[in-house]
Amino acid sequence: MKMADTVAAGLAEGKETEPEGKEKDNLADDAHTRTEKASSIPETLGFYERKTVNKERKRNLSDLSLLRFISTELTRGYFLEHNEAKYTERRERVYTCMRIPKELEKLMLFGFFLCLDAFLYVFTLLPMRVILALIRLLTLPCCGLNGSRLLQPAQVCDVLKGFIMVICYFMMHYVDYSMMYHLIRGQSVIKLYIIYNMLEVADRLFSSFGQDILDALYWTATEPKEKKRAHIGVIPHFFMAVFYVFLHAILILVQATTLNVAFNSHNKSLLTIMMSNNFVEIKGSVFKKFEKNNLFQMSNSDIKERFTNYVLLLIVCLRNMEQFSWNPDHLWVLFPDVCMVIASEITVDIVKHAFITKFNDITADVYSEYRTSLAFELVSSRQKNAYTDYSDSVSRRMGFIPLPLAVLLTRVVTSSVKVQGSLAFICVLLFYLGLITLKVLNSIVLLGKSCSYVKEAKMEEKLFQNPSTSAPGKPTSKTNNVFHPPTAGASQDSSESVTSQPVQQSNISTPTLPKSNSDQFLTTPDGEEQDITQDRSELKHRASKKDLLEIDRFTICGNRID
Repeated sequence: MKMADTVAAGLAEGKETEPEGKEKDNLADDAHTRTEKASSIPETLGFYERKTVNKERKRNLSDLSLLRFISTELTRGYFLEHNEAKYTERRERVYTCMRIPKELEKLMLFGFFLCLDAFLYVFTLLPMRVILALIRLLTLPCCGLNGSRLLQPAQVCDVLKGFIMVICYFMMHYVDYSMMYHLIRGQSVIKLYIIYNMLEVADRLFSSFGQDILDALYWTATEPKEKKRAHIGVIPHFFMAVFYVFLHAILILVQATTLNVAFNSHNKSLLTIMMSNNFVEIKGSVFKKFEKNNLFQMSNSDIKERFTNYVLLLIVCLRNMEQFSWNPDHLWVLFPDVCMVIASEITVDIVKHAFITKFNDITADVYSEYRTSLAFELVSSRQKNAYTDYSDSVSRRMGFIPLPLAVLLTRVVTSSVKVQGSLAFICVLLFYLGLITLKVLNSIVLLGKSCSYVKEAKMEEKLFQNPSTSAPGKPTSKTNNVFHPPTAGASQDSSESVTSQPVQQSNISTPTLPKSNSDQFLTTPDGEEQDITQDRSELKHRASKKDLLEIDRFTICGNRID
């Protein structure tokens, strides 16, 4: 009974559990169906979205037409102010190139009159100074010898210059100009072009070494006798100077003769080639790196070259006018060629300096600094204790040596112009007085302009600065190069020190003459002043490899580049 009841109860429970299992299965199927439907909706939406994107792409591709591209190119814009610094720098470069001709010609004009003043000095004041020195030498037995010297150092230098000019002038009489002219004219155009280029290079080499020869002669003749003799003697130095001046004068004569042949050629081909040679100079200098002091040396060389070319053109005109019996009509025949040579020279200088300043980021104001430096040298040469003559200062700075050029011009003028009769002598005397007047007027104007330039640059204090007395070979501290304001006594004597004569100090065993600070002014473009003489002595005594690596900081002129 009990077992039957248990089985019946089990069957009843099984019947009750079956509907519950079916209900669970049905609920699971409904959930799966809903899940499938839910998952199918996003797929349906993604399909429509992809369809819309494809339609938009097709519409955009259809819009990429040539007309739309052209309209886009015509209407698109950009903003320059996003790179304002770059475009401002480019505009300043353009303005600098526009200012270069004006600033450069100001420097060239000032330098031209400096060379003219030194050149006229040889013809006007130098003969008078030589005569005064000879009179003093002849009157010494009557007046008695007051000091230890027969003549002052400046008078000794003047007498030496006068003797050199007279000897070289008579030596030039043995040079046949006509034979030289026909010898050069018989050469081909290419040979003459090569010869002219070689003469230009030789002229620069002669100028650089010639001033050293003359300075050695002046110092040997005026060196104090108390010092130990370390030279070969005054007479060998004198003959070396005479030989140099004579050779340099012949060199310039060959240059003038070649230029004269170019002027007189029928097709002017040689003149054209010689003018094109100036444009080759642009190629050789524009694409090089230049600092301020290198550019200053180039500017001085251009000033000297321009002045020398003017004198050469004057010699050519004199020789041609002599051949045509001083016919004024022939002068107008030469005038276009002369203007063409001068114009080509000026154009080449402007283009060369404009691109050099552009490529090296140098402002046009640097030429006013160069002019101020030349003015400072002129004013310092008029000081009470000047250590050099003004003409020698110009020669050292610009490489312009007036003695050979003066000897040649004197020889050409005396051979071209025949002086006969008393009226001709009166004309020569009036012409000489006119040269003296021109020299004095030019010197006064130059001195006044130089003083104004020095005042504008605020460099008056350097004129009264005491020279530094440091041991050679040891570097000086920067505190020694700081310029102190002048004292009251120095400011009171400023007007007298410009024109007064140098006074020899006998109570000082080692004379300390003031040095010109113009080198410090122009060779330190960043405003720092350094002692160049001591830098040279340092360079001479350097031996280690580390120190030899610093040699590339020096130029061929010995100026330091910072």
